[in-house]
Amino acid sequence: MQCKLMAVVLAAAIPLCASAQSSVTIYGVADASLAKEDTDVKGGSRTVVNSGNQSTSRIGFRGVEDLSNGLSAVFNLEAGVNLDTGAGDSVLFGRRAVVGLKGGFGSVMIGREYTPIADVANASDINGQGFYGTNLSSFGAGRLTRRISNSVSYKTNSMGGVIVSAGYGLGETATGPSQDLMGLAVEYKANNIYVGGGYHVVERLASGDDKEMIFGAGFTVGPVEIRGNYMAANPTGKGNKYEQVNAGLSYTFGPNKIYGNLQQNKLEGGAKGNGASLAYSYALSKRTNVYASYAMLRNNDKATFGINSAGANVIPPATAFGADPTALAVGVRHSF
Repeated sequence: MQCKLMAVVLAAAIPLCASAQSSVTIYGVADASLAKEDTDVKGGSRTVVNSGNQSTSRIGFRGVEDLSNGLSAVFNLEAGVNLDTGAGDSVLFGRRAVVGLKGGFGSVMIGREYTPIADVANASDINGQGFYGTNLSSFGAGRLTRRISNSVSYKTNSMGGVIVSAGYGLGETATGPSQDLMGLAVEYKANNIYVGGGYHVVERLASGDDKEMIFGAGFTVGPVEIRGNYMAANPTGKGNKYEQVNAGLSYTFGPNKIYGNLQQNKLEGGAKGNGASLAYSYALSKRTNVYASYAMLRNNDKATFGINSAGANVIPPATAFGADPTALAVGVRHSF
């Protein structure tokens, strides 16, 4: 009887011991704003409630299990949420869905992951890929790739400030071009200095590979931070090259922070759009802030470039060449 009782106690204790070696964290961002957006065409002005102007609203789950000897199992599932309607993204965990191992060798992740270029783009954007005027407008069809499904990714630990990232996304096609993406990035983060560069090759068409690249840099001196980048996508074929340049500065004083950014978008065929953005944030606590965000963009007579924030797009119709979009928002952001 005593042996049976001991066996029951030991069996019950096993999951408790396991939980002591692992942890799961629920986290997220709730960000909503009242915005005035204008695409500069007839009927293109509207007042809206947007979800995610500074940061995309989301909920996520991340966990780690200590496997001993410096090795850990890790996972991250992250879903986008629209606060204006309560709806979720069309793909539940489309923001990130990975599992992998982490140790002295770095980390290896499998699933839907950010590309190597995406890491550099985020680190070199003064807006932190939020607010109107962010460099998120450089991602999308015919431009750069931000996330890859069916991927295997590797990232080193910091080596004197140097971090190397590599990613391979499988297109999983049965015939024709593979649709595979291969990417590499190298970053340096130390002594208030940031420098990074990345390159992708995508086997999208039989006639040739699409190529994407980025170079970004920044540094911080006291309350002043400067960030900028050059981003380019060169899809297969003539006259398809897209380029974007960003140069931004921020200044922090007490709970206040001011952001400014200049941006230029170009297509090889002659389309050009020059933009400017300004944002202000006031920290009510470590987790909550209120903000205002404004951006304008001036297109030439061949261009229809738009303005993007973390969760909103203000883009003229494809035939509205020369339209000049503007956007203004005030909002509140809380992280948990």
